[in-house]
Amino acid sequence: MKIAVVGTGYVGLVTGAGFSDFGHDVTCIDIDAARISKLRSGDVPFYEPGLHDLIRRNTSLGRLHFTTATSEAVPGAQLVFIAVGTPSSDDGSADLSFVLEAARQIGAALTDFTVVITKSTVPVGTADRVKAALAETAKHEFAVASNPEFLKEGDAVNDFLKPARVVVGADDERAIDLLRDLYRGLLRTNDRIQIMDVRSAELTKYAANCMLATRISFMNELARLCEVTGADIEAVRKGIGSDPRIGNKFLFAGAGFGGSCFPKDLRALRHTARTLGVQLEVVDAAERANERQKRVVGEKLLAHFGADLAGKRIGIWGLAFKPETDDIRESPALVLIDQLLAAGATVIGYDPEAMPNIRAALGDTIELARDAYAAATQVDALVLVTEWHELRDPDLARLRGVMRTPVLVDGRNAWPATDAREAGFTYYAIGRGEPRSLAHH
Repeated sequence: MKIAVVGTGYVGLVTGAGFSDFGHDVTCIDIDAARISKLRSGDVPFYEPGLHDLIRRNTSLGRLHFTTATSEAVPGAQLVFIAVGTPSSDDGSADLSFVLEAARQIGAALTDFTVVITKSTVPVGTADRVKAALAETAKHEFAVASNPEFLKEGDAVNDFLKPARVVVGADDERAIDLLRDLYRGLLRTNDRIQIMDVRSAELTKYAANCMLATRISFMNELARLCEVTGADIEAVRKGIGSDPRIGNKFLFAGAGFGGSCFPKDLRALRHTARTLGVQLEVVDAAERANERQKRVVGEKLLAHFGADLAGKRIGIWGLAFKPETDDIRESPALVLIDQLLAAGATVIGYDPEAMPNIRAALGDTIELARDAYAAATQVDALVLVTEWHELRDPDLARLRGVMRTPVLVDGRNAWPATDAREAGFTYYAIGRGEPRSLAHH
């Protein structure tokens, strides 16, 4: 099957490489000529485990191609996926300008009946706008469908090749049949394709992300209560996660969530609802709780040292918004860095993959260390923000020897509190407060 994918970001590249690995002929399109040139030479523009090998293998087999010309990739394609960015506008709505411009260019390049599929995360009703944009330029028949992605950064390749479900929103039988054929390799053990109307498919993506974000925010709110009552959020997490009605995923309290999806999708769903006269109070609360949570780690440091951090050196382990990615978009580390710099501190950061992006975003406002222990040398406190595997089991004796002041702030509850305190550290975590009298409350 011949396929075109417009956009070579996380979604577009994983989609294109994944479909080519299924044996299809795929061409990925991007207006960024420099990015296309790098991809042709095997250089992946971001860190995603397994993606480089997937692209290299399928490029060498002649199944995966890259171009800047929609007019080159779309003719003859049976399926064209739109996987361009939908950034937040000032009012929180999803900016669909890239999606609609892609649709116009696709329409102009059609040579026969083609199914055009939105892979980008888009608000309910976008398919109608895509159809109208295609009709502006198309001289051939087409159908529009929705096939939202459910890819986790850091595990996107595995999610694509072994999806829990494939959501297809379409009302054209030819489109449904082509998409079923496309995903046929996933149907050998059980049929994971869920066919629904387009609007339900569009909403399913937002609903999934907002549900997961809400679980995280709920646990972070409980963590605040735990710190007042002396309860342990880790014990609470295990207690509720063992309930099969709840499950144990996305119940970890921490320094807040970031990335390119959850914050943006919360805002976009809320905006869509408000324009339709619906108030999503749970979604509103999840976003507010998260923005507050991103400041908690910094507030612990300020409570410990005082409001003036002049002369203090603070080390940060983990700068990406989550492990296994170099993506720093809306990372809690950025909020913490702002807090520390505003208080006069010197900040030293370390991350296995995200430091080039931090340098591009922040310049020389913080120091970047060559390794984790260099970031801890002569610091007055060390903060864990992103729980990369290499940062989850620190050598406490070594840390105690290189740090100026033995203060640890565990923003992901990844370090054993007892071990840290026995090693001589003042240890702070999220929602693991010391027991106190509740009589005055």
